[in-house]
Amino acid sequence: MTGQNFSRDDRLTSADEYQYVFADARRFGNPNFTLLVRKNDLGYPRLGLAIAKKSVKLAVNRNRIKRNIRESFRHQKAELPSIDIIAMCRTGAVELSSQEIRTQLDTQWRYIRRKLQG
Repeated sequence: MTGQNFSRDDRLTSADEYQYVFADARRFGNPNFTLLVRKNDLGYPRLGLAIAKKSVKLAVNRNRIKRNIRESFRHQKAELPSIDIIAMCRTGAVELSSQEIRTQLDTQWRYIRRKLQG
């Protein structure tokens, strides 16, 4: 699970996997993003996306936000502990540039790492 790719193994793929995280997650976030985190026993982190149409109306904007979340996760996954993450966003995330999205998420990944490993 190393490198800069984002393979199927790096994703939450089934409703059961999402339900597992939603059932008992630690919540991390800022005014634009909420990251729900729960430990897993796999030895590597996985990412799930839940970007609601209610928060981000246009598909083009939802896709851009998802692309940036995946990109940020790929760069940080080697440093993250063995956790499952569901990333969600609020309405304000649409206003952010791609660089601002990645900067905010990078800050969140560092904070999660510090909280869960410390």
